[in-house]
Amino acid sequence: MALDGLVISNVVWELNEKLSGGRINKIAQPETDELILTIKCNREQLKLLISASASLPLIYLTTDNKPSPLTAPNFCMLLRKHLNSAKIVSITQPGLERIIRIEIEHLNELGDACIKYLIVEIMGKHSNIIFVDDKEMIIDSIKHISGMVSSVREVLPGRDYFIPKTTDKLDPLELTLEQFQETVISKPTTISKAIYTSLTGISPLIANEICYRSSLDSEQSTSSLNDMTSIHLYKNLERLIDDIKEKNYKPNIVMNGKEPIEFSSTALSMYPNYETKDYPSISDVLDNYYATKSTITRIRQKSSDLRRVVSNALERSYKKYDIQQKQLKDTEKRDKFKVYGELINTYGYNLEPGAKSLTALNYYTNEDITIPLDPTLTPMENSKKFFDKYQKLKRTCDALAVHMKETEEEISHLESIHTSLDIALQEEDLVELKEELMEYGYVKRKYSGKKPNKKEKVTSKPFHYISSDGYHMYVGKNNFQNEELTFHFAIGNDWWFHAKGMAGSHVIVKTNGDELPDRTFEEAGKLAAYYSKARGIDKVEVDYTEKKNIKKPNGSKPGFVVYYTNYSLIIEPDISDIVQVN
Repeated sequence: MALDGLVISNVVWELNEKLSGGRINKIAQPETDELILTIKCNREQLKLLISASASLPLIYLTTDNKPSPLTAPNFCMLLRKHLNSAKIVSITQPGLERIIRIEIEHLNELGDACIKYLIVEIMGKHSNIIFVDDKEMIIDSIKHISGMVSSVREVLPGRDYFIPKTTDKLDPLELTLEQFQETVISKPTTISKAIYTSLTGISPLIANEICYRSSLDSEQSTSSLNDMTSIHLYKNLERLIDDIKEKNYKPNIVMNGKEPIEFSSTALSMYPNYETKDYPSISDVLDNYYATKSTITRIRQKSSDLRRVVSNALERSYKKYDIQQKQLKDTEKRDKFKVYGELINTYGYNLEPGAKSLTALNYYTNEDITIPLDPTLTPMENSKKFFDKYQKLKRTCDALAVHMKETEEEISHLESIHTSLDIALQEEDLVELKEELMEYGYVKRKYSGKKPNKKEKVTSKPFHYISSDGYHMYVGKNNFQNEELTFHFAIGNDWWFHAKGMAGSHVIVKTNGDELPDRTFEEAGKLAAYYSKARGIDKVEVDYTEKKNIKKPNGSKPGFVVYYTNYSLIIEPDISDIVQVN
């Protein structure tokens, strides 16, 4: 699941086919490490997404629009100054490096044609977008890397650009059999690791695929190979590289049911038991595979502070609940002290002064019992001492019952917010979650002078789906939306769904007075299961009932309800076949 040299090669070929000769019409920087170039080419307007995110670097053609900040960042302004209306001359890849060079021609202040390069480095946490002149001098970059950060290469304005040679890898496009045997096969490691650590642009996935095509165990040692098997391995590698040289790409995603597990630009025969879905372009592959993942990664980064607050509060609540349970267990012996007091009152009249114990018949169990006594106290004082202990533990037990209920409610509330953070897909979804955390004191509300800051405008709306039978289904993204859907949007005969006994969204199905078909019940159940804490489980139990049966306890937190009449179903949390309304 990586943009290796083969995938980058496919991207470069596709971009050359579609963008060469085109002119840059717009430049936007929606994120601190992301660009979107709008390019007009052959009477068509295309959008090129370039991300240098440390967690998810990407480059592909997209149709999605992303909002940009009101004030463009400095790097974006610089590119606009130099590259507005500039012509894309070519797009190349040095060897099979994970580097893309976009050659751009533009007019300078004097009207002379100049060449510049936008270099995209797809290298994990070292990813970057670098703007250089025709002499390979860095004009600027989306990330500045000083000598204090990297001893290998500085990426700063005025420095010379070069590709850092951090490892001695061979270029597979020019690899010979002799080099393969001398350098790759001679490494004292597994066959797969020898391949991907020796050749540029070859990922572990492709190394395993080459081994599979050669009918070899990828974890087998290189020392076990003889001349014949090493030649056979090289020939399979050579055939794969020939496909790359001839631009014979096969963009595809390997699916495990509805879940994508791998993608590549070559056929992955190592997954015979999985479905392989082919795509017309590598951009379609990356868009389908990474669009959701990229969105989730971004929103997780933006919600990290809220997640930390919720996680810390949950940890404290869990610890508090554990302590309360231990304290409650300690109160279980309270009835024993009550019996001790009663038996001393009954049988203590014939105790000798200074007695250290009393053995008497326990008339509750008809068994003899030995009661420890304080020899310095009279029987009545010993009896009072045990009754006092009983009363103290009884009061503690009663108080703990109240406190534990409050702690359980707090844990449920925090778990519901944590689940809401998991399903948040946009920044707007975080606004109400932050407001809820501030309302209940988990996050401090900022004040400007004497007046509190205005609440942020809420633009987030519940998820909206259409069932196969045409009924509208709504899913709350957080507790406030759950409350609104259940008690203000739904009416008496609408149906309400929720994952049983766990944090999750309220799902409302509008019936319009009709009797719902079974298929709609199943699809609503799937939504309730998917948008809950149990979305990763194979089967989830979901409760459902008419809205008129749902009640809200007095003083309860938003989104919390009780119901005593309901049906249940067990369903798989798979919503891939349910139509969502934008």
